[in-house]
Amino acid sequence: MRQDSRLSRMLHVLIHMDRHDGALTSEAIAEMLSTNPVVIRRTMAGLREAGHVRSEKGHGGGWRLARPLDGITLLDIHRALGEPGIFAIGPTADEPSCLVEQAVNAALDGALREAEAVLVRHLGQVTLADLAADFDRRMKALGKAERGA
Repeated sequence: MRQDSRLSRMLHVLIHMDRHDGALTSEAIAEMLSTNPVVIRRTMAGLREAGHVRSEKGHGGGWRLARPLDGITLLDIHRALGEPGIFAIGPTADEPSCLVEQAVNAALDGALREAEAVLVRHLGQVTLADLAADFDRRMKALGKAERGA
């Protein structure tokens, strides 16, 4: 099963945006993530609609943060990405009348709901500023400038 890495990738981009002087183009972000600029524009549009980034047209234009990092949680970004499924596993609906399937689904549904609630609660407590501070600590431990990448 393929994992959905959009949350991780967009958090990465947003920290870089905070550390970058000026706007970042869709092309520059796409190169950073080894993807297509169209994918970046589509994804960033969702972040723009949620008020986390803004776009600037013209020479020197691109994407900028619209809010400070301490005002954006990981949950905010997860929601702006359309709340992709948290887990790659889940119940089946092949044979809804099968009593074994019903028993299995009942066990999985409860456990998955509990786990998702814990994760969502955690995502709501961590800000992008927390991630940036962790990055700064790691850079300092390596003896590098705090604004570097």
